[in-house]
Amino acid sequence: MKYDPKRHRRRSIRLKGYDYSQAGMFFITICTKNRECLFGNVENNKMVLNAAGEMIEKWYLELENKFPDMECHEYQVMPNHFHAIIINTGQGNPNINKKDNYLGEEDQNVPSVGADLRVRPDANTKSILGEHIGSPLRESKPILGEHIGSPLQRVLQWFKTMTTNEYIRSVKTLNWQAFDKKMFQRNYYEHIIRNQKSYDQISNYIINNPENWKDDRFFV
Repeated sequence: MKYDPKRHRRRSIRLKGYDYSQAGMFFITICTKNRECLFGNVENNKMVLNAAGEMIEKWYLELENKFPDMECHEYQVMPNHFHAIIINTGQGNPNINKKDNYLGEEDQNVPSVGADLRVRPDANTKSILGEHIGSPLRESKPILGEHIGSPLQRVLQWFKTMTTNEYIRSVKTLNWQAFDKKMFQRNYYEHIIRNQKSYDQISNYIINNPENWKDDRFFV
């Protein structure tokens, strides 16, 4: 299906009142603008990264060095999008109890998510993949250091900036495929992971994404 900006435009939905700097687990998806396949190809149900895809992987793993309160968990670079589970340990937030289990069976203090990401139309996953599209970068006062306690938006903004800048340099010096004005869509998808069951389901979904590429909503 050809990309249609009017058809695929999504309104911004965010969880009102949720503190995105608190300890928690997030399933995030970032998609290229116009769903251009810039990062490699799926061959025999496996993702084969090109140099650009390897660059995306490199900067994702660098997040832990730049933001010590963030942990990089399961991830998958796809031809035109990127999935990952990111944990905010809350080490920089004095209001977070470090002994709290952010993978509790159920967190009654977190509001329910009503929308559905539908990255892949699967009855076994659609109930756990809520849709929250990232708002513009917010300014906030750092806590215990330059990046400790920073919001998820700032972390992903840094990731998108670093990957885009390196991609632009490589277009000029290594003849990488050029993109139209912006490499990524302005927004991103995020889902709050509330328990171990959801973590396991989403982790498996990420791992199996290449096998289900032709059923993916981002498939082109």
